[in-house]
Amino acid sequence: MRLLRHLSEIENNDRGTVVALGNFDGFHRGHQVVIGEAGRLARRMGYKLAVVVTEPHPVSFFRPNGEAFRLTAFRERVQLLERFGVDILLVLQFDKNLASMPAQNFVEEVLVDGLGAKHVCVGYDYRFGSGRGGGTDVLQWMGVMEGFGLSVIDPVLIGIEGYAGQVYSSTVVRQALLDGQARKAAAILGHWWSVNGKVVEGDKRGRTIGFPTANIEMGESLVPKLGVYAVRVHLEGDEPGKVRLGVANLGKRPTFDKKDVLLEVHLFDFDADIYDQHARVELVAFLRAEQKFDGLEALKAQIHHDSQVARLVLAAPENHRDHVETPTLDRYLEFFPKEFSQKWAKG
Repeated sequence: MRLLRHLSEIENNDRGTVVALGNFDGFHRGHQVVIGEAGRLARRMGYKLAVVVTEPHPVSFFRPNGEAFRLTAFRERVQLLERFGVDILLVLQFDKNLASMPAQNFVEEVLVDGLGAKHVCVGYDYRFGSGRGGGTDVLQWMGVMEGFGLSVIDPVLIGIEGYAGQVYSSTVVRQALLDGQARKAAAILGHWWSVNGKVVEGDKRGRTIGFPTANIEMGESLVPKLGVYAVRVHLEGDEPGKVRLGVANLGKRPTFDKKDVLLEVHLFDFDADIYDQHARVELVAFLRAEQKFDGLEALKAQIHHDSQVARLVLAAPENHRDHVETPTLDRYLEFFPKEFSQKWAKG
């Protein structure tokens, strides 16, 4: 996948694309339909599949001091889109210039002059341009004028117990995580939700009680329900596909009177220096709420118990990594052999 950070990086052989537009935070199953249908058309028409996103998230730009809400950090979103099968990912810097760009200018400069779009795919509620003034109506008449087609994907409904009939959205995923329902969040997303960050130096207290931890800052990521989780971890320094198992505490560490939120991961059967490496930590199952202990011995006994429970939970078939398969374009087209419900407009 070619990762482009500016329109000037687009080369002649990048032009001629089917483009999916959206923010795709979380890359949930609804997002996968938008990009999947763009991918179907790209293969049928013989063009490259391009996705256009912005960074930072517009909400972060307009509310810089707001509560963390991102479902996927930039690094994680890039990895998800690359694994799906996107050919070109254009990441536009969301700043004052982009925020004030009229919708018509965006179409002309980014889609037509930039990517040479032959077809565009968006969700039914897609908005863009200054003041969110552009929508599917603007894309439709601009497509007629500029010669590109448009597909508007209808709402994708959830078929999971407790959420049935709701539309797939980042809001639904956030609520599942805030409720501590990691596996339900994974089912809605179509992949395991993870924290992707750098391993930072901590107090090194875990090492003194026989449970060394890798400490990972949450950054702009949403903070799910605080507590202890069974986790799977992918380390930057490992060979591709290597998965490590562990138990993690997400919280403020009340035993030691801490206030900042930190993800502390204890990897089973592992003790190596991994400071400054990136780690992707998949939350698999919520085990218990965070609690304060009377002393180190009580904490040590609880971590030992949590580790035993986590091993059992991670061994359960419904929690196997392949129980929620990594989304790819090939899998999408196999699951939806015919076009998903959508409205068409030819350029």
